[in-house]
Amino acid sequence: MKTKIAESINRSARFGMADRVIAIGFWINACLMAVKLLAGYFGHSEAVFADGLESACDFIALLATMIALKIGRKPFDREHPYGHGRAENIAAIFVSLVIVVTGGGILYTAIRTIVERDFVEPQLIAVLAALATIVIKEALYRYTRSVARKLDSPAVEAIARDHHKDALTSIATLLGVGGAYFGAALLDPLAAGLTAFFIFYIGGKTFFEATHDLMDGQPPTDLVTAVTAMAEGVPGIEHVHEIRCRRSGQYLIVDLKLDMDPDMTVKQSHALCVEAKRLIFERFPNVGDVMVHVNPHDEAHEDLIRL
Repeated sequence: MKTKIAESINRSARFGMADRVIAIGFWINACLMAVKLLAGYFGHSEAVFADGLESACDFIALLATMIALKIGRKPFDREHPYGHGRAENIAAIFVSLVIVVTGGGILYTAIRTIVERDFVEPQLIAVLAALATIVIKEALYRYTRSVARKLDSPAVEAIARDHHKDALTSIATLLGVGGAYFGAALLDPLAAGLTAFFIFYIGGKTFFEATHDLMDGQPPTDLVTAVTAMAEGVPGIEHVHEIRCRRSGQYLIVDLKLDMDPDMTVKQSHALCVEAKRLIFERFPNVGDVMVHVNPHDEAHEDLIRL
């Protein structure tokens, strides 16, 4: 029978933090979207209006993440013995695709404007909207990123990067609309085009990291090393023969093969395994499960595996 292990950040607290940071981003993004669309339209700035359209697409990303977090918080069941955490990775992929498609639309519009030379001089309100977006989005990125790191959540990390993307692209938007405001009309659609390439980079990075997790990619080496050292620090565990880790949403699943004294009783080796798991859970709140296989340390053995 499986039992729950207490964490420094328990399940309800983890999901509560994720819900809160996403809700804050959602409503701030709603206000910025309205401001940028209105400022871009009435202020005659293609770059600022494109920035507003990008914020509208962010709504889709945030809603997808909210749904994923709701699914991912479900505990394991018979059909999903490893939990539902990978809904977050799927959401991160969806967010990345929305980001890239948005960038494609902005790039297409900018190129068409430059080719057709359909330039319009922007108004001051568009410049101010771009400046406000930089300040607000960068602050929101830093707050969301700190929560994502604390929770080790791929979905919240994707949202943080989306906020950072908005801050970076708004710098290009400000340069473009500011230059056009002072007479260099070409800079406004040019800034919109450059914005698209920032978007492609952020979207691509989010996509590849999410697919890495879905393909059971190994987490960072320093984490694997730290888990190994903790298990080997338990008296009676001679050596970590092998360690593999994979991600399921905010949690890591760790597979350990431990070398022990072959003369131990099953009860003794079991107690050491439980102690190792307890220490790992206490040190790493993002570890959701640890599965252990015991080997005799004094003789060679062959691992049976088909992968």
